Amino acid sequence: MIGCDCEVCCSIDPRNNRTRPSIAIQSAEHTILVDCAPEMRLQFIANKLTHADAVFLTHSHADHIFGLDDVRRFNDITGAEIPLFSSPNVLEDIRRIFQYIFVKTQTGGGKPRLSLHEMPELLELYGLEVQSVPVMHGKLPILAYRFNDMAYVTDVNHIPDPSMEKLRNLELLILDAVRYAPHSTHYGLYQALEVVEQLKPHRTLFTHLSHRMDHNTVNAILPSGVELAYDGMVIDL
Repeated sequence: MIGCDCEVCCSIDPRNNRTRPSIAIQSAEHTILVDCAPEMRLQFIANKLTHADAVFLTHSHADHIFGLDDVRRFNDITGAEIPLFSSPNVLEDIRRIFQYIFVKTQTGGGKPRLSLHEMPELLELYGLEVQSVPVMHGKLPILAYRFNDMAYVTDVNHIPDPSMEKLRNLELLILDAVRYAPHSTHYGLYQALEVVEQLKPHRTLFTHLSHRMDHNTVNAILPSGVELAYDGMVIDL
């Protein structure tokens, strides 16, 4: 946090040094990016990732989309247009916020080449079964995603019953838990643990962590099979 000298912000543990959350899913030769944080370029360089073949967006808040301009490098590497999937309102926001991407220009620097697609309930992509899972981020409906037996559920403080059913029998659940106490638009730690108890995934990682969450301190109180995620974490499924 800017201007903060708390123990987490001053920690020498690299797992307490957090950029904005997103994940990269690799299947065979393909890489799928879920959300496009402002630090996306730095995240890809740090983790030696070279490209993304598709982008899925959960919602259009700045911390989840403001790295989108940097996907133009992936166009250079793959030579292909990149499909971007999300809900209709998010696609509308992308066209408005990144208007220059979709306006024909005569000269100037490169810009991303994207094709925008409304996310269906179910999609087959690169050998993965991708399900859209509607959840609530405060009063804002957004999307979580299930990829085969793994689900990414960030920026959430309520999961409707039909979506809970879509999240059963998971090998891995990545779930929002921003701080200890409840929050108006995110799960607090103990609310997130209640969701884990209901869904009973084989393994759970908590993400979207604030500076109130020291990595070792929180991990020490979590039940077996539940831990905090950290930047650069790699999970094999």
